[in-house]
Amino acid sequence: MKDFYCKSKEFLMEHFNTSSDGLKSKDLESLKEKYGENVLNSKEKKTAFKVFLEQFKDFLVIILLVAAAISFISGNKESTIVILAVITMNAILGTVQHMKAEESLESLKKMSSPRARVMRDGRKQEIDSSELLPGDIVLVEAGDVVPSDARVIESYSLMVNESSLTGESESVEKITDILEDGKLTVGDQKNMVFSGSLVTYGRGKLLVTAIGMDTELGKIASLLDNTEESATPLQKSLEKFGKKLSIAIIVLCVVVFFMSIARGINTLDSLMFAVALAVAAIPEALGSIVTIVLAIGTQKMAKENAIIKKLHSVESLGCVSVICSDKTGTLTQNKMTVKKIYVDGKIVESEKISLDNPLEKELLRSALLCSDAVNHDGQEIGDPTEVALVNVGHLHNLKEVKVREKYPRMEELPFDSERKLMSTTHEIDGKYYLITKGAPDVVIDRAKYIIKANGEYKEIETKDIEDIKKANIKLSESGLRVLAFAIKEIDRQEKINFDSENEFAIVGLISMIDPPREESKKAVEDCIKAGIKPVMITGDYKVTAKAIAKEIGIYKDGDETLNGVEVEAMSDEDLIKHVPNTSVYARVSPEHKIRIISAWQKLGKICAMTGDGVNDAPALKKADVGIAMGITGTEVSKDAASMILTDDNFSTIIKSVVTGRNLYANIKNSIRFLLSGNTAGILAVFYASLMGLPVIFAPVHLLFINLLTDSLPAIAIGMEPSHGDVLNEKPREANAPLLDKKLSSRILMEGLLIAIVTMIAFYLGYSKGNAALGSTMAFSTLCLGRLFHGFSCRGNGSVFKLGITSNMFSIYAFVLGAILLYVVLLVPSLHDMFAIADLTGKNFLEINVLAFIPTLIIQILKFIKYDR
Repeated sequence: MKDFYCKSKEFLMEHFNTSSDGLKSKDLESLKEKYGENVLNSKEKKTAFKVFLEQFKDFLVIILLVAAAISFISGNKESTIVILAVITMNAILGTVQHMKAEESLESLKKMSSPRARVMRDGRKQEIDSSELLPGDIVLVEAGDVVPSDARVIESYSLMVNESSLTGESESVEKITDILEDGKLTVGDQKNMVFSGSLVTYGRGKLLVTAIGMDTELGKIASLLDNTEESATPLQKSLEKFGKKLSIAIIVLCVVVFFMSIARGINTLDSLMFAVALAVAAIPEALGSIVTIVLAIGTQKMAKENAIIKKLHSVESLGCVSVICSDKTGTLTQNKMTVKKIYVDGKIVESEKISLDNPLEKELLRSALLCSDAVNHDGQEIGDPTEVALVNVGHLHNLKEVKVREKYPRMEELPFDSERKLMSTTHEIDGKYYLITKGAPDVVIDRAKYIIKANGEYKEIETKDIEDIKKANIKLSESGLRVLAFAIKEIDRQEKINFDSENEFAIVGLISMIDPPREESKKAVEDCIKAGIKPVMITGDYKVTAKAIAKEIGIYKDGDETLNGVEVEAMSDEDLIKHVPNTSVYARVSPEHKIRIISAWQKLGKICAMTGDGVNDAPALKKADVGIAMGITGTEVSKDAASMILTDDNFSTIIKSVVTGRNLYANIKNSIRFLLSGNTAGILAVFYASLMGLPVIFAPVHLLFINLLTDSLPAIAIGMEPSHGDVLNEKPREANAPLLDKKLSSRILMEGLLIAIVTMIAFYLGYSKGNAALGSTMAFSTLCLGRLFHGFSCRGNGSVFKLGITSNMFSIYAFVLGAILLYVVLLVPSLHDMFAIADLTGKNFLEINVLAFIPTLIIQILKFIKYDR
């Protein structure tokens, strides 16, 4: 049985075999066996060692391990050590990233209340909350964390903040009545309280209905534990690329091995040819370079108020095509603000209120007197609705402290959800008045008079009532929350009670809303301009959500709006049909959010999700990019997210999209640089094998290039600033290949150019009958040629169009790489380790000229194609 909110207290007492005296001690053991403990469970997590071992499953890594083994057998221990060091470093990096990711459930567990006050055997006692059982009678008061899901059986002005579950910041007043409606969301179950929520006011007696994983908090923990994080588009692309590259390398190595055997070369030397080819083909530093480039991107984004927790999310932002955003605090200011008032038949904007108008002044004064909030030097204390009333007074230089000092409160009738009214009494100008605020329909039904602009009390007529109701509907349909204010003269000796709240004179209506952030509209415009669909998902009501969405541009005429009940009634197939046209989802549960995101993902879209509450955590984890709020966000939501906004601002997401798109372009250029250089090495080794030449590179040569001199330009390319307005580009498809035909042809052409000059260098050295000199010249030309090539891979245009000094890191990388090369070439003690022969001045000149030729050709072609 789930719907405890529509059952009577008597029925539930019988169902759980309990009474107002609580559970009996003799029943506790059997109940513990039946229900278990009131704790949150989780799946067993992988150990760090197991995660570390899993890093070696990658096929490229396996090929490198085979290459290391062959190098060791052949006596080339330096190559073996370097290869194993690279593999181990990448495995450690992968393990550290994984172990940081699974922290969400621990934060959920911390939300549970450690102790609970219960009635058992007719006695009040305090127990550990883990020992709570269904049927227990729990006593709570202001400041307590609710220890389990429970039905309210007694309420003394009990108010509970459920923002962690519903996302709505206002406390909910709890009632004991039966709720008749069939399917109600958590936010609408006014006679229930839920584990992890906070009692903010009053006290109450609760009947425990669910504990542990059966609570709403437990369901979220279960969703969080079972929700698989999606691999990012870049991770998927790199995985596909890795598999294709692995197959190509194996085929090439096998061909080269058998070609060598066929030409009469011994088996060990043939294996060394194959190893050289494998080492030349595998971009060993690719994983590390992508990680470093993404890490640099995270530093830039941190300065833009976006903290990235999961590195690959930086790049995912670049291809986001849908952003599902929470409303409160992200798109809006999370601060109720008075927008309009209604007095004497007309609606007035809040900033145009005039204290010279007696009725408008009376309305503001009534609002300040019949409320408890204060604003002291910018520090706002009190209910958000009442704070809004105080702030509109400040806007017109009417301070609540002075007004209340002048007309002190004598008595009050506090607000409650059954009456929907609050009343206070004051002496004003020698007379005594009851001032009331409340729901417009209730105040109208109890009104006898209406106050006109000249201060005259006029008996209310049908037309007056119709006008007020029309104004109320108009304001409500604009998403505004409306309060009515009324006043009534009373006798000085009269002791007020609930019966006093009648025969009012209506003063007017005040409407308010949590307004959009000033920058939200522009951010949504940029979002649409970038080809991204913004979607609002909120726990608020549909009317309010739609009004805000329309104001900031998320909702357009013809779009759909759905609430949680409607989503619940749809099958997954039906939901997939609706999501492309739905801009607003209201009153939704955590399960609904996951279904909405899954529907978008099944349509092939990369989906970002923002949130701040515990209820958002499973969806944040499910989304391709989960974005938590840094200011209002719970620790659970921050743990589950891959990105945290330190300013809780939607516009920050758009800045991050720009950074993400630029980073992807840079990563793609880095990969182009690495692969074109590796292609040059492959072609050179393959050519040497085909022509029966000696092994032109020792494996250590290729590892030196791939790991040291190549890494520096690749990282510098990853730091290239944006060239052009990336917001005008559409998001790339999630399944777009990393290597398309255009990029593949570029890589092949550029690799061929570098391979040609490399082989020319080899022949210049080898022509003198010195294979070691030919190998050294080929290595030096390939290394320096790839360093020069780094300038060509910065972008589409030539270095003159991109700006020679616009990325100084590319110059630093070239200089440092060249220094490393020349140290190896010029320091005799390093010659044996790196298999280097002595070079003459002429050899150095030949190497430098040959190495520069491919870059010169590529830059001329770029100038002709892109610069003019």
